[in-house]
Amino acid sequence: MQNAYIVLVLLFSCFTFAEKVSTSSGIIESEKLKYGFRWNDLPYAMPPVGDLRWKAPRELDDPTGLIVNQEDNGCVQEASVYAGISGKGIVGQEDCLYLDIYSPLDFKDKNLPVMFWIHGGGNTSGWKDYYNFSKLSSKHDVIVVVINYRLGPLGWFYHPLIQDTQEGLDKSSNFGTLDIIAALQWVQNNIHHFGGDANNVTIFGESAGGHNVFALLASPLTNNLFHKAISQSGYTTSHTLEYAYSSKDSDLSSQNALEALELNTGLTPNDSNSLRSINPYLLLEQYKKLEEGTYDYLPLTQRDGIVIPKEGLKEALGNSKFTKNIPVLAGTTKDEVSLWIGVSTYFTEKTYPFTKLIPIPKLKLKNPELYQYWLQTRSHAWKVRGTDEPLLELLKSGNDQLFAYRFDWDEQKKSFFANFPKLLGAAHGYEIAFLTGDYKYGPITRYVYPKSKSRDAMEDKMMTMWANFAKTGNPSLITDMQWPAFTASTQLFMKLDTNLSIGNESNDLSSLVSGIFSSEVGLTTLQQCLMARDSLKNVGDDLISILPKLSNGECDLYDLDQEYRKIEKDLIDNYGSLSVL
Repeated sequence: MQNAYIVLVLLFSCFTFAEKVSTSSGIIESEKLKYGFRWNDLPYAMPPVGDLRWKAPRELDDPTGLIVNQEDNGCVQEASVYAGISGKGIVGQEDCLYLDIYSPLDFKDKNLPVMFWIHGGGNTSGWKDYYNFSKLSSKHDVIVVVINYRLGPLGWFYHPLIQDTQEGLDKSSNFGTLDIIAALQWVQNNIHHFGGDANNVTIFGESAGGHNVFALLASPLTNNLFHKAISQSGYTTSHTLEYAYSSKDSDLSSQNALEALELNTGLTPNDSNSLRSINPYLLLEQYKKLEEGTYDYLPLTQRDGIVIPKEGLKEALGNSKFTKNIPVLAGTTKDEVSLWIGVSTYFTEKTYPFTKLIPIPKLKLKNPELYQYWLQTRSHAWKVRGTDEPLLELLKSGNDQLFAYRFDWDEQKKSFFANFPKLLGAAHGYEIAFLTGDYKYGPITRYVYPKSKSRDAMEDKMMTMWANFAKTGNPSLITDMQWPAFTASTQLFMKLDTNLSIGNESNDLSSLVSGIFSSEVGLTTLQQCLMARDSLKNVGDDLISILPKLSNGECDLYDLDQEYRKIEKDLIDNYGSLSVL
């Protein structure tokens, strides 16, 4: 009997019971993880359905009692393995405004820094559940909040039938951004229940999440909602309302989408009610069909003069009237665009060394020198537009608490089937795994994230630096090497690799693109023009109008969109696909 008692004592001493917390949304019960607690699926606003579609998020009326975990609560989007969204076609639901919270086991009566994660996915895909930040939270004593927010045309939409009939924040067209702001307001009111300090909130996000970080920095609606900011591979693209609506300006305008809806379904919404009654899946399908014939991007973040200043996102960062004088860390990865061009049949060929009876393909670069130059140039352009330009704008506003980085770690394993260090390297989004300790890349994980002392050391550095920044506003490790501030004269950045080092590459976009036309790599004139086009159109406002000057008129000889279509047709004719995957 005594032995049985001892066993029971040992069992209960090793087990931590779930914790119940009362919030403005209701009572939530925690889930015990390997590292700390997680509280799942807290609603932070009323479901944006029915009459609330395309309106600013509303506060919840009353607490709902005990909050129950929701299944499949991602926002409406196209299924994507890259975003961790299973299924086929359009998935998700409009009732999706939920957040999760990670805490250490010992969170009660604490006042821990809060890190507020905004997922990426082009603002058209992604969800809060894809990344698990429990290890970062537990090992570094921070509270981590992750959120869903409305995506695509349900999150960013301008049409006179909607905005002309609404007032106040409802007149905005940046509903996804307003969702993020509402979640930050919820954090201000509730995070103390989870041991978090509402006066020390760091927003951080990658890709579209990094872009949204810049949007929050520029918005006049976010004062005092956060106190530090980290943008990972972000960008500063924003569109005028005219561009978002007019069929003359954008192939993916709301006007074109509704014309496609009428053509394909016979539906002709003529007021806000009939527009809101459209099945969300049906609406998204119209945009998908429009995308098939264009190289335009969906006009998401918009200069509505309410959430985003009329002057534009990038320019607003340089205006002290809007931006916040707080510590900001921004950076990119060394090989940002490998995730796209590395799988393109333009650069990579697929063979079957064991014959197609054994369908295991081998991937090989057709022209390694051409690929490397294209990769370096386009990735450098992302650094210029996603790190240097935003930080230089923030300097104009009087902010001098700025830091920059480039993630360089690429110690991947070669395989007989692919040279992953050359093909992928430090790809877009590659660094996020080092902030979660959760290494996943499908069937090639053991090559892309091989377990090693170097990987473990990089994880420890990344988590420590990000947590240090959240705690103090300075990401430096406790070593002899201090992280230098980003200034206009030096533009120094930290190279995040096995051995940390300081980098300095201060090309502006014009000189970078001009250099394409004097390169000795052996590019054809068309290749030079296409590379310049991508550098000027992507990851920032469209600057294609300056291409004639930078190319000395050489690119005027081409219709570059039409040339892209020719290349794609040839690739499909020769290889059956644009991708080797």
